[in-house]
Amino acid sequence: MAAPRLLHSVRPLVRRPLSLQQSITLSRHTRIPLSRSLFTTPAQTSLPQPKPPLYRRLLSATTRAVLFTTLGFLIAMAPAASALDSILHPVSDADSLTAFVPSDPESQEIETLITSLPLAQSLRQNPDFSESRPHMKLPPAWRAHNLTAGTLLGPGRVTVPPLAFAEAGGKSYVQIFHVGSDLCGHVGIVHGGFLATVLDEGLARCCFAALPHGVGLTAKLEINYKAPAYADQVLVLRATTTKVEGRKAWVEGHIETLPKEDGAEPTVLASASALYISPRGAEKMAKVYSVQ
Repeated sequence: MAAPRLLHSVRPLVRRPLSLQQSITLSRHTRIPLSRSLFTTPAQTSLPQPKPPLYRRLLSATTRAVLFTTLGFLIAMAPAASALDSILHPVSDADSLTAFVPSDPESQEIETLITSLPLAQSLRQNPDFSESRPHMKLPPAWRAHNLTAGTLLGPGRVTVPPLAFAEAGGKSYVQIFHVGSDLCGHVGIVHGGFLATVLDEGLARCCFAALPHGVGLTAKLEINYKAPAYADQVLVLRATTTKVEGRKAWVEGHIETLPKEDGAEPTVLASASALYISPRGAEKMAKVYSVQ
């Protein structure tokens, strides 16, 4: 009978694995989370990582700031860089003729019509005239905010960029353009204000080459309207420089229709006379407006 007593006294000394209920009870009494009491070992406990030195953190922050600031500056300056390049390397007359590509069938049809007109062909063969598309010489960033090269240009308005022929020395100027139905004041009739804008710009371009530094500002403009200008047709502007005195140039011109199919003379829609003056300091403006 002594042996069983000995075994009974030794039994509590044998280590047995705890049951799940015992583990839960133990964790409650010791206030240790169940997950840590069951699954976490001392080897798995990670120590907090020391922070990098202050100079390294400052260097990293400065590098990121410089990088993103430079990137933002380059993105913001992209349009200005394009405009500056256009000023330093202005578009030539020949390049301006290929700068426009029609984007729809209507524009393509009108483009073909204008470039193949007998008037355009005869002026193209005249060595005294140079052919160009002045509006396409403007930098794209400026063109988007320009009245005649941006706002008024496109389908339904001035359908394609006007085709221009300038005589050497600023003696005369011819411009061929198409007017759409979105330029009307009265229904079907082109707004007189638009015709005034075209006359002002066209007469100015006529005398640019005769003025110092090729720059002139409008000092006086008189317009007489002769007949209604109906929309959806090709019109022609003709201008002649009548007198030049120093920084002043006087120009006369008009807008007319194409010659009639029966051979009748074109109809003059509006005539104008103007005075343009090259301002003081025009040599600085010429560097910007050399694209004209």
